[in-house]
Amino acid sequence: MERGVFFQLVVTFGTISLMAIGGANAVVPEIHRQVVEILGWMDAPTFARLFAIAQTAPGPNIMLGSVIGWHVAGTAGLLVATTALLLPSCLLALASSRGLQRFGGHRVVRIATLALVPIALGLMLASGVVATLAADAGVIGYAITAATALVTYRSKVNPLVPMAVGTLAYVLAWYAGIA
Repeated sequence: MERGVFFQLVVTFGTISLMAIGGANAVVPEIHRQVVEILGWMDAPTFARLFAIAQTAPGPNIMLGSVIGWHVAGTAGLLVATTALLLPSCLLALASSRGLQRFGGHRVVRIATLALVPIALGLMLASGVVATLAADAGVIGYAITAATALVTYRSKVNPLVPMAVGTLAYVLAWYAGIA
């Protein structure tokens, strides 16, 4: 494996790590832009499949970077991407928590932390849109995505129920030739 790929994994995921306000899902659009549009490591449907694998696997959402690293450069790529995603944000969180302990009572700091809420929510919403479009699952896929989001948001049904129903619906639509 070429060294340049590992360097690019470090630069790409290290930078993304510092933008992860709202968690790993908040940076999915930037990860997609980097690995699909800029670096060309995969196409959008492959990205969507890796995103789905990372989301359904137990563990933290940050696994998306790990799975992409593995796809690009095997086990070593997985380790490099995971470290690049975790280390910068962990150091930033440590420094931020110390700063909040010391300066958290200041008005400017309170306002700044409140300002991060809509930013994080906007980034997470954009992630859902990017992942939906990258999946390229057609009208049936978009309908299942919308129905899953609506049921999850508006009801107290366990999210596993719309996941199972949506999966079954898509499989049936696939075999019927309409998906």
